Amino acid sequence: MDFKTNNTRLKIGEGKVSGYLSIFLGVCSFLFTICMYFPNVLTTSEFRHLYTETFVEVFVFALLILGIGFALTSFVLRKKADIALIGLGFLSATLLLFYLFPLQTSEVSTLFTIGLDWLVLDIFFTSVIFIPLELFLPKRLNQTKFHPEWRTDLAYFIYSHLLVQILGIIIRTPAVISFSGLPIAEIQSKVSAIAFPIQLFLALLITDLFQWTIHFLFHKIPLLWRFHAIHHSIKDIDWLAGSRIHIVDLIVVRSFTFIPIYILGFSNAVFLTYLVWVSIQAVLAHSNTRINFGFLKYILVTPQYHHWHHSADPEYYDKNFAIHFPFIDMIFGTYLDKGDKWPSETGLNETEMPKGIIKQTIQPFKLNKKSNP
Repeated sequence: MDFKTNNTRLKIGEGKVSGYLSIFLGVCSFLFTICMYFPNVLTTSEFRHLYTETFVEVFVFALLILGIGFALTSFVLRKKADIALIGLGFLSATLLLFYLFPLQTSEVSTLFTIGLDWLVLDIFFTSVIFIPLELFLPKRLNQTKFHPEWRTDLAYFIYSHLLVQILGIIIRTPAVISFSGLPIAEIQSKVSAIAFPIQLFLALLITDLFQWTIHFLFHKIPLLWRFHAIHHSIKDIDWLAGSRIHIVDLIVVRSFTFIPIYILGFSNAVFLTYLVWVSIQAVLAHSNTRINFGFLKYILVTPQYHHWHHSADPEYYDKNFAIHFPFIDMIFGTYLDKGDKWPSETGLNETEMPKGIIKQTIQPFKLNKKSNP
């Protein structure tokens, strides 16, 4: 079945897409350049060794070329030139910073970093992958990229990714202190000695078991559902909308998934790979694409699989909780396979969620009664 919405899909030739892409690339290039001036404060410590002079120059130069190209395209089409001007403004600011002022690393010592580089790299590469997929292979044919709440979802994406580093420190410190007295050094040594592919699989499996558990509880406990309902309020579900998660939901879920990685002694390389993997798969699971994954849908969580979890029909709220592996839902009896069918609608039927990230953040604290999903 093909989805229908009240939105009108973008028309090729208006210059709107190319104009917004020029802004996007301009902002990414500007923020990434700022990161290189204050790496100790703004960049992820585990990634800094990757930022060689050659890498930085090539990456920023590529963003500038692409951004200028899209801006010129928008100008040629002459319908959204004002958008392109904003993009050119950010691109010009990047050029001034990058070529007129030499990069100087900051020597400031900080407890944690903001991780602005992770945000830029994540949103850039996921955009490169998923925007074309949703433009050319969409499932909901009439769902525009600029649906009514795309700005809200972008705000969620930004703050949730900026919190990765801060939450990591907040969670790691009490976890290490709490388990420091337990005789787990031998276990940690054995885990860290396991070959990387097997260690990564174990990390994904263990975190998925923990996340399935807390995800299930968020559905079954009314107090927790107040917060999780924000995520299920998505009506125009796509790769960006998957980041719509309440801050309480985000902290609790990240705690449950990060702690076993810290405690069991998985290597730093596995942890970083896990972060990249979970970011891509979470985006994929929510993406608006009709790609047929074939037998892979029984091995990994796919868009069709997870979209049923977001179905507007309450009958399917308590199905397909897994984040990585569907067989976990098979084990616990929450697996749903509807063949080639997709849900006709996503979102919440029983609750009308307010618009905007601020109102949605406040909403769970205002509710006095809330039934289980």
